[in-house]
Amino acid sequence: MRLSSQIKPISYLKAHAAQIVRKLNERREPLVITQNGEAKAVLQDIKSYEQTQETMALLKILALGTRQIGEGKVRAAEDVIKELRKRQEAD
Repeated sequence: MRLSSQIKPISYLKAHAAQIVRKLNERREPLVITQNGEAKAVLQDIKSYEQTQETMALLKILALGTRQIGEGKVRAAEDVIKELRKRQEAD
């Protein structure tokens, strides 16, 4: 994906909004909107946005897990399984 081909001024967005939305959904490529020559916003289709959010959530979970490992906040899987079985038997 070449981002340079996906840069448009805000005036283009105003004049071609319906066409832009259609292309975003077809191509699934983001569009950079400029104002006074500076990049100000990025538009993307909803599926790509949702995928990005899911990816970010997974990365946050991985980062949290890595931090917890570094802090020594871990337990052996065998110990956890034993504890869960004891709880299940108690119920």
